[in-house]
Amino acid sequence: MKQLTLAAAIILLAAPLLAGQCPADIAAIDAALAAGTELSEVDLVTVQELRDEGQSLHDAGDHDASVQTLAEAKAMLGI
Repeated sequence: MKQLTLAAAIILLAAPLLAGQCPADIAAIDAALAAGTELSEVDLVTVQELRDEGQSLHDAGDHDASVQTLAEAKAMLGI
């Protein structure tokens, strides 16, 4: 029971941290796109779609999925 309570507390405390990470990830993606990249047009479209999906997930409160989606876009950009 103690372990379950501890796990629940960790999850509840981590949620605001993830919520704060989303805007920073979005800003990093936007900055990288503004600076220019050597990605193909297809990959640029994919990055933009992932960025937009991450923003939507963040706005909907699904911060875990947002962080994962934005991480994909950042990986494609090499950041």
